Amino acid sequence: MLILSLDTSAIASAALVNDDGVLVSFASGDTRTHAEVLTPAVRDLLLAAGIDGTDLDAVVTGTGPGPFTGLRAGIATARTLAFVWNVPLFGLMSLEAIAADALTDARERGLDEYVVATDARRKEVYWARYSAMGNIPKLLEGPAVASPPELPALPVYGKGAGLYADALSAVQEFTDLQPSASSLGVVTLERIRNGTQSTDTTPLYLRESDAQVPGPRKRALS
Repeated sequence: MLILSLDTSAIASAALVNDDGVLVSFASGDTRTHAEVLTPAVRDLLLAAGIDGTDLDAVVTGTGPGPFTGLRAGIATARTLAFVWNVPLFGLMSLEAIAADALTDARERGLDEYVVATDARRKEVYWARYSAMGNIPKLLEGPAVASPPELPALPVYGKGAGLYADALSAVQEFTDLQPSASSLGVVTLERIRNGTQSTDTTPLYLRESDAQVPGPRKRALS
């Protein structure tokens, strides 16, 4: 099975993944140019792999949590490409990518549970709690947005842990981890195999938008 995986919940990333693993991948270090870099990256990945979009078996997009603008860019791109190429579209919470990257380390440390966290700005993090039992991460709590001291007293993996290490009560590990399309694609394939993959691509914003619809204009005093 061959899938295109996209995620823009933090950085912009894309990957082609099949049953043997990650074929080719792209990740941008810039967190503010998702819309500009993602489509050219997909084109370059397809060219590098020597395939056409219609050769894909599915497209998967990370659904966040993440900022409004960046998250919309990835989800809109995935929805459009899946429609144009007439292939199935799947959605997966972006924190699953970090949870998958951290799973082996959590097991080696003998952990039953662990937490993953990404930067939510405003001195907060997006986080979720996972079980370390099983072949893929099992979500136990979240996703949620909170200040770092409010997180469970468990080892914390991910960029959010690195940014707020002094505010966390637990050990921080793999503190540069961001959600990646590569890991998201690998987890998606495993979930497709066991029949647990969702087709829901609703974005997980977790916050109200900063942009507000203007109210009615106030009438001038007569």
